[in-house]
Amino acid sequence: MNRMFIKGMTWGWNSTRGAYRTPEAADSIIKLRETGSEWIALSFYTRQESVHSTEIPFEYGYTMTDRDIAFAVAEARKAGLKVCLKPVVNSKDGIWRAHIGFPDEESATQPYWDKWFESYTYFLLHYAELAEELGCEMFCVGCEMVKTESQTARWTTLIARVREVYSGPLIYNANHGKEEGVAWFDQVDMIGTSAYYPVGSVPGDTEDNMIAKWLPVRDKLAKLHRRFNKPVVFMEIGCRSAHGCATMPWEFSHTELSFNEEEQANFYSSAIKVFWDQEWFGGFFWWDWSVKLYPRSEAKNDRGFDIYGKQAETVLKHWYLAK
Repeated sequence: MNRMFIKGMTWGWNSTRGAYRTPEAADSIIKLRETGSEWIALSFYTRQESVHSTEIPFEYGYTMTDRDIAFAVAEARKAGLKVCLKPVVNSKDGIWRAHIGFPDEESATQPYWDKWFESYTYFLLHYAELAEELGCEMFCVGCEMVKTESQTARWTTLIARVREVYSGPLIYNANHGKEEGVAWFDQVDMIGTSAYYPVGSVPGDTEDNMIAKWLPVRDKLAKLHRRFNKPVVFMEIGCRSAHGCATMPWEFSHTELSFNEEEQANFYSSAIKVFWDQEWFGGFFWWDWSVKLYPRSEAKNDRGFDIYGKQAETVLKHWYLAK
């Protein structure tokens, strides 16, 4: 491939401070590189008090320290990986970050939006400066913040501020099915999306059926590319190795589902086959690779998103290493 194409994986998510600076984390990065991955999205979060809060704190115990991040970037470098730094804001009330925002009466909520974007700007600039200092090859300015996306002027101002301190390419991570609602994709360098499209019609669906359901998604995203003339990257994509995972790829809470690595592998293979050769498509950051992996001998007991030791890892290696 002559175009820039990301062979990536998300790493670092849902870890407590200090977890990046362990032998297990260093080993995890080495094993990730062995899949043929060339990039990681180094993803971590802080939590605001509720989806209606206007202050974004550094939350001791949850938010990774700069020392944690610098250590992880250095380990990625040693493994030959490029890094997209991806700071995320979650909500302590457990409501999905897509609902961060305020009621629709604009005149009444103007001060709240101003305060929230001021706080988010400070949050983001801190990590944009860190990404610049550490030489991270990409920076993600937001993830699945659906209710904020209508604030085009505020996002435009925010992105301009980020560009003052970070010189690399910027990406925004929209959510699947909501990509057309981001009118300001012209302000970033790449269009990102969490591509958790439910391409399985029934639990245990075939790869061919999944391919058929990916095709209209491909057409839609190609149209989005033409609208903004930006490459489209799957900033998140994946599903668990659990029965029915391809019918609800975003799902992580149904622990009663039985193990099914073939369905996970079909999801991987179908997405790769449909998008790999599209000139406008910029690549994958699969969700996700754990900081502390289970032993390979226990892979068949894991029903999470990890692919280590599973059929989907074989699929990914075939494409990432051989293509």
